[in-house]
Amino acid sequence: MKNKEILCTICAREGSQGVKDKNLKIINKIPLIAHSILQAKASKIFSNIIVSSDSKRINKIALKYGAEVIFKRPNFLATSKAPKIPVLVHAVKEAEKFYKKKYDIVVDLDPTSPLRKIYDIKDSIKKFKKEKSNNLFSVSNSRKSPYFNMVEVFRNKIKIVKKGNKKELFRRQDSPKVYDMNASIYIWDKKYLLNEAKLINEKTSLYLMPEERSIDIDTKFEFRLTKFILENEKLFR
Repeated sequence: MKNKEILCTICAREGSQGVKDKNLKIINKIPLIAHSILQAKASKIFSNIIVSSDSKRINKIALKYGAEVIFKRPNFLATSKAPKIPVLVHAVKEAEKFYKKKYDIVVDLDPTSPLRKIYDIKDSIKKFKKEKSNNLFSVSNSRKSPYFNMVEVFRNKIKIVKKGNKKELFRRQDSPKVYDMNASIYIWDKKYLLNEAKLINEKTSLYLMPEERSIDIDTKFEFRLTKFILENEKLFR
């Protein structure tokens, strides 16, 4: 059996609403996006590692740290409202055209979640293959539950977000297990990604990561916390 062709995508657009230019901000002496590039390279499992960006600055940094930049992301896929799946589909098609090869698996590493370890990448791919999934994404245990201690306000009415079997639950242990999507690792069967691509489907798998490796930088506080963790790793061993 031939080795599977695995493409790594790292998608980073120019604009950022929560933290300005966050993909270029320095954490532990290197730009944020470089952490994901170096992790992908160190895993030694990817046929190609490409960056999808509309930014000349990001593309320049990506090349410096060993990623491949084979296209500039179109503007219509670089807005804050652009869905992620079309961005991935575009990247895969461009890569297959450029490298003249067909990929079997696509692994997307979000640059704003740099706390993953190299073994997280390897182990999640192993799980994906073992379970013969359409797709897999990483999660962490949720500290809150929509069945138990989360509320919503709709038309000035306050209520528990979700009921279990049409009745309100009062104990955490009675509620279904819930997870946070930590935006660290997304894995797709290439054919499924190009033809159907539903994030949640009958053959979706989850890869569980601990809370301390599950920060997705979207705010200044999350950036400062991630920076502290990466620059003081000895404290978290």
